[in-house]
Amino acid sequence: MSDGIKALSGDLHLECANLGTRVPPPMSKTVYVVAGEVSGDTHGAELMAALGPQEFRGLGGPAMRKIGGEHLQNWVDEAAVVGVWEVLRRYSWFKKRFADTLAEIIAWKPDLLLLIDYPGFNLRLAKQVKAKLPETKIVHYVAPQVWAWNQKRIPQIAASHDLMLCLFPFEVEIFENAGLRAVCPGHPLVDELEAQRSHLARAQKLVGLFPGSRMKEVSRLFPLMLEVVKLVRSHHPDLAFITAASSKKIQRLMEDAVQAEQMEDVVKIQLGESQKLMQEATIGMVASGTATLEAAYYGMPYCLVYQVAWPTYLMARQLVDLEHIGLINILAKEELVPEFIQGEANVYEVSTWLREMIQKPEKRQHLTQRLLKTASSLGGPGVHERAAQEILTLLSE
Repeated sequence: MSDGIKALSGDLHLECANLGTRVPPPMSKTVYVVAGEVSGDTHGAELMAALGPQEFRGLGGPAMRKIGGEHLQNWVDEAAVVGVWEVLRRYSWFKKRFADTLAEIIAWKPDLLLLIDYPGFNLRLAKQVKAKLPETKIVHYVAPQVWAWNQKRIPQIAASHDLMLCLFPFEVEIFENAGLRAVCPGHPLVDELEAQRSHLARAQKLVGLFPGSRMKEVSRLFPLMLEVVKLVRSHHPDLAFITAASSKKIQRLMEDAVQAEQMEDVVKIQLGESQKLMQEATIGMVASGTATLEAAYYGMPYCLVYQVAWPTYLMARQLVDLEHIGLINILAKEELVPEFIQGEANVYEVSTWLREMIQKPEKRQHLTQRLLKTASSLGGPGVHERAAQEILTLLSE
């Protein structure tokens, strides 16, 4: 990701749509819904519940099946693949699932095709359904980030969709400029984060380590973080360090790394509760991803660290045109938090920043205020309800 942000227009600090006044009359419609990942299953289930008593069919996960019933297939364990190679390796499987899904939709002729994220599959599906069933309304929840990796696809998306529900306020103008109705009901993360808000005072000597949730990124970033801890602690022996493991498997990986460095008495490893830790730590190191938004929402000062294999990084640089990779920096249109990427993600660079921030509480407080202000553009609680209201409005027209 790098400098396509320069092409973005509009004020990123506009509030997401306040949609609380339009309440369409109750209705019962046929809705075919598709989600292909665990996060999409979560968002899809919440949105389906907010839509009320519709007749659902489609593809999703256990949470969506619980809402939609027997006609909603649980396929996320098979569908949630990561990386181009994995998709290519299972090309014939995806091709068959796509054909079967399209045939089912055409036969059923639903009032609405509701697509939850999963752009590789869902954007192709939308194009085919719009061509064959022009009367079916097509809504995409969680706008594909084509503004980052392929802006040429935006007019194609506009031609095949009736409504785009965006997570970020700046996305609305991008899609509307292409002629597509777009609304930002807010980011569904907000409801989750508000539910986990603890109102605890920050521990002034606590540093949080957030190396990610996937094995590869943790195995790459956690050893770096441990080296940073060694150096910082040599100057500040009164600091405490805690990390949150996303699973027991990740926890074992972290424990092995800590034992190898003989740091069992230095770094505490807890299972889960990363959001609670973000509210307790005075500062942190965070792997690139959704956790950077979570940390910003809670106002925890942090730096972003990012390392992948060099071929992967170089390929991504060719595909993605953004100045920053951190979502909070993209929202702010400036580098609020430092991004230590690839070679810059080293012990010297990260520990130098961390030590300076530890020694200057006024700089931490200033960063906290700026993070909170920027994160406020993600909207308030009730995101799924506002998104459902927009969909029901579309269906009632």
